[in-house]
Amino acid sequence: MDYVIGMDIGTTSTKAVLYDLAGNVIDYTNHSYELYRDATGMAEQEPEEILEAVTASLKKVIAPINWQNDKLRTVSFSSANQSLIALDKNFQPLTRIITWGDTRAAAAAAKIKNSEQGQDLYERTGTPIHPMSSLCKITWLKEDVPEVYNKAAYYCGIKEYVLYRLFGIWQMDVSVASCTGMYNIFELQWDDKALAQTGVSKDQLPKVVDAYEQFSGMKEEYTKVTGCPQDVTFVQGAFDGALSNLGVNAIDDGVAAVTIGTSGAIRMVSDHPVIDPKGRIFCYALTKELWVIGGPVNNGGTVFSWAKDNLFDAEKSTADLLAKDSYDLLTEIAAQVPAGSDGLLFHPFLGGERAPIWDANARGSFLGLTQMHTRAHMIRAVLEGIVYNLYTVLLALEEVLGQPQSILATGGFARSELWRQMLSDVFERPVTIPQAFESSCLGAAVVGMKSIGVIDDLAEVKNFVGKTETYASNPDHFEVYRELVPIYIRLTRQLKTEYQTIAEFQRKFAQKDLNFDES
Repeated sequence: MDYVIGMDIGTTSTKAVLYDLAGNVIDYTNHSYELYRDATGMAEQEPEEILEAVTASLKKVIAPINWQNDKLRTVSFSSANQSLIALDKNFQPLTRIITWGDTRAAAAAAKIKNSEQGQDLYERTGTPIHPMSSLCKITWLKEDVPEVYNKAAYYCGIKEYVLYRLFGIWQMDVSVASCTGMYNIFELQWDDKALAQTGVSKDQLPKVVDAYEQFSGMKEEYTKVTGCPQDVTFVQGAFDGALSNLGVNAIDDGVAAVTIGTSGAIRMVSDHPVIDPKGRIFCYALTKELWVIGGPVNNGGTVFSWAKDNLFDAEKSTADLLAKDSYDLLTEIAAQVPAGSDGLLFHPFLGGERAPIWDANARGSFLGLTQMHTRAHMIRAVLEGIVYNLYTVLLALEEVLGQPQSILATGGFARSELWRQMLSDVFERPVTIPQAFESSCLGAAVVGMKSIGVIDDLAEVKNFVGKTETYASNPDHFEVYRELVPIYIRLTRQLKTEYQTIAEFQRKFAQKDLNFDES
């Protein structure tokens, strides 16, 4: 039998799925690693921990293969985008991996965004000016951490570092490159103006290749660790969000994909780059022919997790006693509260926010709280707040691309019937849940299959997605949400001036020393 592997090097873990050529899942593995938050705004990972997770995942997922009778046709990669690692002239790390969730470049981002060239940089690169981007991170290193910047000979992200260590290749796919804020999405090359902003040259960045780029020849030390033959063909792949769209078959015109995992996003695919004049959404590549337009949010499942850990300790203990998932218990509690949480609103900006407000200083808040509200109201308001925020991203996306004809939803939240129905009710349209397992891994596998000629067109992913389930809107619910969502949006705008004030207060009284390895 022939197999393919889709591997996703994510923010919290590396996942790998072994598929047969019909898209059936044969085996799956998931190796997690720590996210370090040692200082205010920091969100970093250790490069070696990720490398170990990748090799461990590959070793585990190929275990079912009988190398005498079976063949591993390809391994294709997905990865989180907008991570940055500075390397010295010997390609040794000077920093840990600075992830998309790191906000220490907030001041640098604000300075660029408010400058004369801010809008121009966005329109050239398709990347909103925000601390998440490599453009802003490198500018921050240059201005605030010169001891690292002056030593740095090269810059890359998670995937590029792993591939350099495993294969000795120095390349970045067009998908990840288009997320850096330094790549011109119209000219398909590193952007001169963006590079001038950072002071970095093209020679310090990887060569940009298409998602279908093939390579082989894993270093012997890693073939011994993983048990993977040296002649296996590997494929570059793309970033996880773009591949998630592909993995749920949301690549046709008029189809939007909603994802709520740790973070969240709404994305649609186009055959050409599209820019929002208001700068609210991104335009990133899937391949050199397909473009993903949408908006990411920082605050998805991580906000639900925060509420569970900090507001519902007793319920966690009850769930343990009942041998029940604590998230399931909390959604059952939330389901007892009417739609709209009796007028309690929650802004879920616990980690700043990306789309559509692009404000690293944004902070969370409950609004409308009265004596009649209970913790049950609070947990429902938390879930609704996450969905309200995603809906505001959809509104921006509709202005640019028009209303989607269908919406597909995926991610950890999709296990919850309450959350699925809530998404349909707030969006006022049917929401379809594909059965696709680990959509980013499946998307990577499909790119790999096209690269090696197993399939002729990415559209053949429809044969691998499996069954779907559709949720229709409840008219009684969306009448409530029609009144609350405009209030939510107005309050967000009114609070914007105070977000910076409270964020500066928090930084002033909670600042810790930066934790860079200067060796």
